[in-house]
Amino acid sequence: MHEYSLMEGVVRQLRASASENGIKQISRVGLVVGKMTMAVPDPLQFAFEVFRQQDPLLKEDAVLEIREEPIMCECKDCHHSYEIMNYEFLCPSCSGANIKLVGGRDLYIDFYEGE
Repeated sequence: MHEYSLMEGVVRQLRASASENGIKQISRVGLVVGKMTMAVPDPLQFAFEVFRQQDPLLKEDAVLEIREEPIMCECKDCHHSYEIMNYEFLCPSCSGANIKLVGGRDLYIDFYEGE
């Protein structure tokens, strides 16, 4: 389950940022997860709950909000932008395969709240 390792990295980043900003406890975290990362929201949520129980930085009722980012492409030939469905990467406008991925590869902390 690579989601545990991913969440370990997220908590490490939260710890560093909270320390820099004088935040003692975090109550809410917003995470953006691109579909190309292959990270699954439910296991990420479970891993967050494990860290929430172990790490005093995270309040015991801290909430993780996950927003999934779709896989987005742009056709380099016709410049059509579109969302990938079922991992079919051909341009729906011109059927071309000359595409550029423009979204869905990121996993990042969008925000966090604390005191």
